[in-house]
Amino acid sequence: MTTTEPGTQANSQLTSLPDGWDYFEVTQFLYREARLADENDYDGWEALWTDDALYWVPSGGADVDPRRNVAIIYDNRSRIATRMKQVKTGKRYAQSPPSDLRHIIGNIELLGGRENAAGGVDLEVGANFLAYESRMRENQLWGGRTTYRLRRVDGEIRLVYKKVVLVDNDKPIPTMAFLI
Repeated sequence: MTTTEPGTQANSQLTSLPDGWDYFEVTQFLYREARLADENDYDGWEALWTDDALYWVPSGGADVDPRRNVAIIYDNRSRIATRMKQVKTGKRYAQSPPSDLRHIIGNIELLGGRENAAGGVDLEVGANFLAYESRMRENQLWGGRTTYRLRRVDGEIRLVYKKVVLVDNDKPIPTMAFLI
């Protein structure tokens, strides 16, 4: 069965790199997104997203259909905003006190363009990551591959789509109450 990847146009295929994208500028954006998450700058992190955003952390494999399978996270823009409001209350007990977190991003590749619902073309980027989480009673190492879709909005790079495939997403995982 073939399904349309969430966040894409029906039958949208990866195309050649769209014009106007600079590798250094893209990597700096990805590093900033990770730093904002690491430093619990929830307003800054949330401001990176477009109105039609999708944030997805699948479970049970990389190519599962989130409309038919449980996901660790599957948030549209509204749900991202709700998640940030909850975290900022300080009453999200899985993150009380907040974890100390550091992301390392590498193997960054500009993969190509992908048509969006508005008829434009977003830049698709892939990267590997390690995230080190230090909690009160334990430390956790998270690793995986992230696919990003980026779009220019009023001259600024914005995040349209983020799919985080954890290496061990087919196994039970500890509580993930931070921004992966």
